[in-house]
Amino acid sequence: MLSNQAKLEALSAFLKSKRSKIQPQSVGLPVGTRRRTPGLRREEVSQLAGVSTTWYTWLEQGRDIKVSSTVLDCIASALQLNSDERNYLYNLASEINPNPASPQQKEVQTKISPSLERILTELKYCPTIITDRHCQIVGWNRAAAHVFLDFEQVPNEQRNLIRLVFTRKELRSLAVNWEHFVKGFLAIFRVYYGQYVRDGWYNEFIEEMSQLHPEFQSLWEESQVSTAPEVLIEFRHAKAGKMLFNLTSLQVQGSTDLRCSVYTPVEDSSTEAKLKRLMERGS
Repeated sequence: MLSNQAKLEALSAFLKSKRSKIQPQSVGLPVGTRRRTPGLRREEVSQLAGVSTTWYTWLEQGRDIKVSSTVLDCIASALQLNSDERNYLYNLASEINPNPASPQQKEVQTKISPSLERILTELKYCPTIITDRHCQIVGWNRAAAHVFLDFEQVPNEQRNLIRLVFTRKELRSLAVNWEHFVKGFLAIFRVYYGQYVRDGWYNEFIEEMSQLHPEFQSLWEESQVSTAPEVLIEFRHAKAGKMLFNLTSLQVQGSTDLRCSVYTPVEDSSTEAKLKRLMERGS
């Protein structure tokens, strides 16, 4: 289980990251000449939020203090957080969202239902991957195996989407903008991290990835949060060449915490035709 201290440290890192990305002039404050670090100062955030500098400093330092929803709203507004980032802040800073029967206690889903299996089959020319809240791959279709890699050949314990995009050369070379590709997955991963702050698996995984892959640590520290990024991704497939996909990430509703990531071939491109040829040759 994740200790309360680890939760507070995550909150501290998030607040610092968001504060550093806001330029003073963008919120009507003078730039000044003695700024040692980028972004706003702590006292400027407290001024914008209407809270005391001491109190905000304690919060950002990770001290265990009680926070009201009103104050969190003010801080979220001062830091210009979007709705996903606000929810992440709430999950880390308060006990407002969870209840005694919260999803913190649910087991990680490892199997998909027959209906999801049917959806994977029907999305014949849309590479689709289903992951659990640890970003462990629990389902995929033939199109995904041809575009990404044959996940069946990857041992189950290594079949983690975040791990694979950092360790497999096929995935590193696939996306034209690899960092942009990875940031989308990490933004979703951070949403889960905020929702399941008591699950010690996350801190262990983040620590392991940070030690093995310095790139992971730098990208993770950017603190991007998104429940469902929709992005255009360009791939340079080793056999099919240039392929363009729109990524749509969908949360599967119900008692599970599964996510369905669908890569739809861009219309008026040759992507679908290339994918069909690729699958025919590989069948």
